[in-house]
Amino acid sequence: MSLSTSRSRRARRAALATAAAVAVLAGVGGRADAHGSGHDDGARTVYTLSNAAAGNEVLAFVPGAGGLVAAGHTASGGQGTGGGLGSQGALALDEDGRRLVVVNAGSDDLSLFAVRKDGSLRLLDRVASGGDKPVSVAVHDDTVYALNSGDDTISGFRLRDRSLQAIAGSTRHLSGSGGAQVSFTSSGRQLVVTEKATNTIDVFPVERGGTPGAPRSNASVGATPFGFAFDEHNHLIVSNAAGGAAGASSVSSYTVRRDGSLKVLDGPVATTQSAACWVAIAGPYAYTTNTASGTVSGLRLGENGALSLLDPSGVAAATGTTPIDAATAGGSLYTLNTGSHTITVHAIAADGSLSAQGAATGLPTGAVGLAVR
Repeated sequence: MSLSTSRSRRARRAALATAAAVAVLAGVGGRADAHGSGHDDGARTVYTLSNAAAGNEVLAFVPGAGGLVAAGHTASGGQGTGGGLGSQGALALDEDGRRLVVVNAGSDDLSLFAVRKDGSLRLLDRVASGGDKPVSVAVHDDTVYALNSGDDTISGFRLRDRSLQAIAGSTRHLSGSGGAQVSFTSSGRQLVVTEKATNTIDVFPVERGGTPGAPRSNASVGATPFGFAFDEHNHLIVSNAAGGAAGASSVSSYTVRRDGSLKVLDGPVATTQSAACWVAIAGPYAYTTNTASGTVSGLRLGENGALSLLDPSGVAAATGTTPIDAATAGGSLYTLNTGSHTITVHAIAADGSLSAQGAATGLPTGAVGLAVR
């Protein structure tokens, strides 16, 4: 299908104003995939996006000397923005880890890749995102949804073996603005979107044909809801960046009800850190990257949704400068740090504590997103 390169930018002006208001939270905007793929063939490949305006690429890294080593780069066929996206979920693997969907925020489209057994990629398709400036994608079974921050919309697609096909009538507007992440609930019957500019969390019902209903808008109990992930009990764990205010970040937990309303389980639990934006979960533990503090906070997750800091200081580990994205897989936590242009690796112990295992270096300035196969 043909790709639009000249969409209206009127809605983007509002989004840019929003980004300016919350830019302090991240130094650069960005986002992280909260989950690695469920697929495990004994190898680990870490993916991030160059987000280069001259041509977006997926960068791959594998375990090696010093933690991670570069394992190649594959052009997406689209363009990035050259800077942060202020979101979580810029790239996402399907449940089998065999297909990868990424955003091209500069050219308003998505790219689909086949993931080979060795972790290398092959570009299969590139399609318009259904809106302006896609910043986050989510995959559940054969359904994909993109969050477009430029016009505050979501749009849906069918994931085929070699293509993405737009779902007719699937584009919906958010109830507010400043969308930071889109993701499915574990059942795939609902979509959740955090809106950092309006302190709301939208829940869209997903019909059998893949089209969404009208959103249920929920007030966030923490200021500036940003990244989120679902724990093993299907609780929604959300980071609250508090507008980037020093030491004011927090984390909240919710149950998503069938009618789209949210029941608060715990929080906001203060982390004492600044600009908690991205969330990654490993079993009974959740981790948030604190962009302005250069740290990761760790929390223990109770079966009832209770949240408790692993360390009273709120610091589970130090990272490179300006950590934005995070992902967990195979007993490790990966963080993308735009200030130091690194991906750091920490081993996760049985008690949730973190120990540094090295890093990949030399990443491009605008790199965004993490996914681990």
